[in-house]
Amino acid sequence: SRDVPVTRAVLITGGGGVGKTTIAAAVGVGAARAGHRTLVLTVDPARRLATALGLETLGNHPEPNPQLDGLVAAMLDSAASWDAIASRHAPVEVADRLVTNPLFEAVASRFPSGQGYAASEEMAVHLESGEWDVVVVDTPPASGGIDFFAAPSRMRELVGGRLLRWLTGARLPGRRGLFNLAGRPALRLADALLGGPLLEQVAEFLFDLRTTYDGITAKAAAIDRHFATAAIVVVTTADPGPLREALRFHEVGIEPELVVFNRSLPDDWAATVDPLEDGRAAAALNENLARWALEVGRQEDARADFSGRVGTPMATVPWLADAPVDLDGLQAVLDGAAGLSLERLGI
Repeated sequence: SRDVPVTRAVLITGGGGVGKTTIAAAVGVGAARAGHRTLVLTVDPARRLATALGLETLGNHPEPNPQLDGLVAAMLDSAASWDAIASRHAPVEVADRLVTNPLFEAVASRFPSGQGYAASEEMAVHLESGEWDVVVVDTPPASGGIDFFAAPSRMRELVGGRLLRWLTGARLPGRRGLFNLAGRPALRLADALLGGPLLEQVAEFLFDLRTTYDGITAKAAAIDRHFATAAIVVVTTADPGPLREALRFHEVGIEPELVVFNRSLPDDWAATVDPLEDGRAAAALNENLARWALEVGRQEDARADFSGRVGTPMATVPWLADAPVDLDGLQAVLDGAAGLSLERLGI
C-alpha cells in the first residue's frame, strides 16, 4: 500500500461579516503560489471573490483556477453534501428515501448544525483523499463559527441519542417490521385526520436516520481528529460583537492557533498631524483626522485587552479601501498582514 501524503488543514473561522472568506482565499492563493496543491472550501463568497478563486460555477465539485496552477476551490452546497452523506452511510434504498424526505431536506438546509456537519464531512473527505497538500476551509459562520466544531458531536447525539434509540429500538429489522405491521396504519389514520402525511414521514425519517449511526459515528470521530491537528484561525475585528464571538472559542475550550484582527487601521494614523489652517474644509479635515486617530487608539486597546484575556498569538490585517477581487489582490492581503504567514500556519 502506498503512503498517503499528510494534508495540512487550515480552518478559518469566526462570525459573519468579519472578512474570513477573504482571509481564507488569501491563504489559499499564497499556498498555491508557494507550490502546494491547495483546495479552498468556502461557504458563500461574494461574486467577485468567487471569480478570483476560479469559481465560475458554484458548487461542491472542486474547480481549478485557470490563472493559477495548484489552486482549486469549491463552494459548499449543503443539500448536495447531505445527499452524499446519505449515500455514504445508509443502504442504497434507505439513502434514496432519505434524500426525498422533507425532514431530511430541512436538516440539510435550515439547521446551522446541519450545514456545519456537512462542511466538516466534506473537509474530512478531501483531507483523507491524498490529493491535496493544503485544504483551507472557510467555515460556516453560525454561532460565530463554533457550530462547525460542535456539529460532529451533535450529529452523533442526533443519530445515536437516547430518544432516537427508544423510538426505533436496537434491533432495526424487527422493529421496522413491527412498525410496518402495527404503527404505520395508525399513523396513516392520524395523518388523514391532520390532512397530510406528516407523522408517517416523521417515523420513516427516524427509522432511516438510525441506519446511518455506525457510519456517521465513525466519520464524526475522524473529523474530531482532524480538528485536533488543524491550524485554527479565528478572524475578528476590533468591534464589540465580533470580539465577543472570538472570545467564545476560548470559553468553550477551543484553542486557536492564531487570532486575526482584520481591517486594522495603520498605527501612523494616530500620529500627531499639523493642523491645517484657513477655511471650513480645513476645520472639517482636522476633525476627521482626530476621529481616525481616536479609532486607532480604540482598536489598539481592544487588541491589548483581548490578548490579556486569552494569551493567543495575534495577527493584524490592514484595512483596505477596496476589497480584493483578483489573485494579486488576495496575495497582497497575505503579504501585508503582520503575524499571518504560511510558516505561522505550518504550511
